Amino acid sequence: MADEQCIKKPKLDETPVIKEGKAEILFKEKVFYNPVQEFNRDLSVAVLSLFATNGWNKATDGIKTSKSEKADKNSTLHNTEENTENLKGITILEALSATGLRSIRYAKEVEGVRQIVANDISAQAVESIRRNVVHNKVENLVTPYHEDATLLMYQHRRNRFDAVDLDPYGCPSKYLDGAVQCVSNGGILLVTATDMAVLAGVSETCYYKYGAISIKSKSCHEIALRILLQCIASYAGRYGRYIVPLLSISVDFYLRVFVQVFTSHEKCKENATKMGMLYQCNGCESIHFQSLVTKKAPKNYKLPNAPAIEQLCKYCQHRQHMAGPIWLGPLHDYEFVSRLLSNLSTELGTWKRMEGVLTVIHEELDIPLYYKLDRLMSIVRCHVPPMMMFRSALLNAGYKVSYSHACKLSIKTNAPNDVIWDIVRTWEKKHPVKREKLAEDSPAARILNASLTTDISLVLHPLANPVSRQKRLSRFQQNPTVNWGPGVRSRTRVDLENKTEVSKKVRNQNKNSKKKSAVAEQQMEIE
Repeated sequence: MADEQCIKKPKLDETPVIKEGKAEILFKEKVFYNPVQEFNRDLSVAVLSLFATNGWNKATDGIKTSKSEKADKNSTLHNTEENTENLKGITILEALSATGLRSIRYAKEVEGVRQIVANDISAQAVESIRRNVVHNKVENLVTPYHEDATLLMYQHRRNRFDAVDLDPYGCPSKYLDGAVQCVSNGGILLVTATDMAVLAGVSETCYYKYGAISIKSKSCHEIALRILLQCIASYAGRYGRYIVPLLSISVDFYLRVFVQVFTSHEKCKENATKMGMLYQCNGCESIHFQSLVTKKAPKNYKLPNAPAIEQLCKYCQHRQHMAGPIWLGPLHDYEFVSRLLSNLSTELGTWKRMEGVLTVIHEELDIPLYYKLDRLMSIVRCHVPPMMMFRSALLNAGYKVSYSHACKLSIKTNAPNDVIWDIVRTWEKKHPVKREKLAEDSPAARILNASLTTDISLVLHPLANPVSRQKRLSRFQQNPTVNWGPGVRSRTRVDLENKTEVSKKVRNQNKNSKKKSAVAEQQMEIE
């Protein structure tokens, strides 16, 4: 054992070539690359492949094309003349490209691409993109570009892109205003957010970044998705545009959403009905919603009556917390997900995991948020029942139930809170808790002491076990590597004046000694 040596993990600069998909990336300098996000890139390749070939004609079918869109279809990035054959296919902007890996993969793996602009604000990163583009022999499709991402998108508000990919480090909101303007009518917007701590409960920070108040909840990952979609829809609505989510995923340490953007002032009004506030009890964590606007008839919108709920929770008499606004509409287009599954390529490195996650999404109910089984039972201080038994109880009561792709122990159902707590009470009768240890005013005591309102059966239901579980698919998160995560922010970032950004670590070097020297000099001057 003493003679054995630990195997040293090779550093990035010791690995000159990284292979992912059909692309090869050369690393001659420290440009940001995160191997954990291979699933993100594989999924983006699959979505764009469907969008560019099978999905593109359907996506644009029936859309009235504006003058600016017609100009877009008959021009290129540089407004040069091209033949009819070259105008076929979609144009893609990767606004924050770093190494160019994603753009190169799009060029080599997505059929039906006419042109890709791989942009980055860092001159060093653009040089890396240019070198990698030549190495992969995709110069005819990928154009390296050196510009501020927001400025580039504003410059293409007329000559728009069919697909815009935003994958920033942290919050994407500062890029959304330009993105919703430079994507074509019926085009697709691909957005990543890695600041999960903000979206999952840091309410004041979430408000100024996304325009919504977050809340600490066991369904925080879906709340994060709905806050992000609300933010995108808000930016789009300012320009008479609205969004249709095709696929929304919370996975690993980030969110990834794929939305189509259309132009219609009437649909923008209708999108307001898909926004709403979230109410969560501070004691039993029961959830309620209220739409900001209700639609009574075509072109007839009314404000809902307030308040939507009582100040004190009717189950445990605790106060309510309010959050939002969040997106209450669908997270996914289930027909699109079905077609994505049927066209999934086995050549993708993470295709098995993609198959599992997409299958769970296809099974997922179109209902906002979910409960966690272990948390429900923790509130009443009771043993956790088998998941299949709890799902069976909901099905036996005549309601629907599914998993959420964001949580392994999730219960997504259209059953009201009364039925959920009735199931908890029924289970507790068979596995009683020590009531004498429960405080009289505690949520557990008030919930368990209430009478049943529904007849509950815990007999196993034949539909309780979903297909994804029966097939033993890779459905939920498994840590890909040790110490995995969003990685370290790229060191090649520069400001708008092209000055290299000095890291906080460098700025703080010898900070104390500098202060001591300054104090000593002042004393010498006084003497």
